[in-house]
Amino acid sequence: MKRIINSALILVLVAGMVVMTGCSGVSEEQMAELEALRSEVKALEKEVGTLKTEKAAIEREIAEKNAKLDQCAKEKAEVKKNLEKIGM
Repeated sequence: MKRIINSALILVLVAGMVVMTGCSGVSEEQMAELEALRSEVKALEKEVGTLKTEKAAIEREIAEKNAKLDQCAKEKAEVKKNLEKIGM
């Protein structure tokens, strides 16, 4: 009986060591892949920041052009009104 218990205990210990060594760490290949992914994330975040800056600049430019367009429309309406006054 003691022999069976000792054999079972040894079997459990060996199985435990196999499981622990298989799950205990990250391989160098996995670490390299993780670092590559981190670098890619940083690069993409930087690109997102750049694109947001460009988007803001374009939106400002659009707002300026729309303001000029509105001003032109007002001036056109005023000119048209003045032309009607003088009979043209």
